[in-house]
Amino acid sequence: MVASEALPDLETPAAGDPVFALHEGGKMAIAATVPLHGADELSLAYTPGVAKVCEAIAADPGLSDEYTWVPNTVAVVTDGTAVLGLGDIGPRAAMPVMEGKAILFKQFSGVDAIPICLDTTDADEIVETVARLAPSFGGINLEDISAPRCFDIEDRLKQRLDIPVFHDDQHGTAVVVLAALENAIRLTGKYHDTIRVVVSGAGAAGVAVTRILLAAGIQDIAVVDRAGVLHRDREDLNPVKRALAADTADTTGRWGSLDAVLDGADVFIGLSGGTVPEHAVASMGPDPIIFGLANPTPEVHPDVARKYSRVVATGRSDFPNQINNVLAFPGIFRGAFDVRASAITEGMKLAAANALADLVGEDLREDLIIPSPFDPRVGPAVAGAVAEAARRDGVARR
Repeated sequence: MVASEALPDLETPAAGDPVFALHEGGKMAIAATVPLHGADELSLAYTPGVAKVCEAIAADPGLSDEYTWVPNTVAVVTDGTAVLGLGDIGPRAAMPVMEGKAILFKQFSGVDAIPICLDTTDADEIVETVARLAPSFGGINLEDISAPRCFDIEDRLKQRLDIPVFHDDQHGTAVVVLAALENAIRLTGKYHDTIRVVVSGAGAAGVAVTRILLAAGIQDIAVVDRAGVLHRDREDLNPVKRALAADTADTTGRWGSLDAVLDGADVFIGLSGGTVPEHAVASMGPDPIIFGLANPTPEVHPDVARKYSRVVATGRSDFPNQINNVLAFPGIFRGAFDVRASAITEGMKLAAANALADLVGEDLREDLIIPSPFDPRVGPAVAGAVAEAARRDGVARR
């Protein structure tokens, strides 16, 4: 395509557009933390003074935690294959999102973050590249990598590295969903051991949400993809879906389509896109909880959901109860970094979710089941809970 041609239906820069104006030149920059006003300061910050620090770290690598930015810096890594709702748009087009993620880390937890967009979709190459970059970072935040490769990449990096590795599309979403659901359950008087949950979508977020709900004690969960409920008798399941089927559908005994399993269900969690027919929503049990989290169009529009449900959540900021990952990942990394955690455990994720849920407290109501991202208590509460859980789980190094 020649440079003057434009792709149909794609946004192009336009004069006066505030979105493009804000992004001009990028959204972040590097700032020095020490003065450089003269030769004396230069000799301390760089040669010859810096050689002393280098030699000390060479003799004791652990000193890098005290004398470099590494322990407070996270790499935000993507291959651009699953960006927002845009899909596989490539590493260059993914950079504005990664920059955005980096400034959220800084704004909400004081963690420095560097966006890294890799020009490869090969899992082996991604793992090898990130592992080789790891000495420069205190943690790795994987972002917008398509399923099922994202599961393999995360697992292999966790096995290989002794710093936190966290795929936010999976676990950040899961933490916030669990926090919101805990408060919705409290509000509606439902119970963990009897509540019937339907998760629509078995990609990165759907798998992680289901896993954290199981860990929280919710037992009856039907996970649905395009072909219906996951069940290990299905021959079209990849290994991740097959393992999830063994832990969900085989215990509930539920089969069939999304419409079928919604009949009488207590909770719908949409993580797949598409539209759920109103008649299926109407078939749910009394006072259902409906989380339509696809962006920009929820699987169940709030106007429809409110006809049948007391508690409705979306992924959008223009409706109440926004399920937003920014409530989780800054505080999770802050807490992990504060105790020099070697990993992010399931216990740390559960602690983060409980801390978020607890912040709502006595303010709990139908349109407030999760705190605002701008609530100044969020970051410290999540960080503190995560740090305590890290010590409890034996991964804290201080």
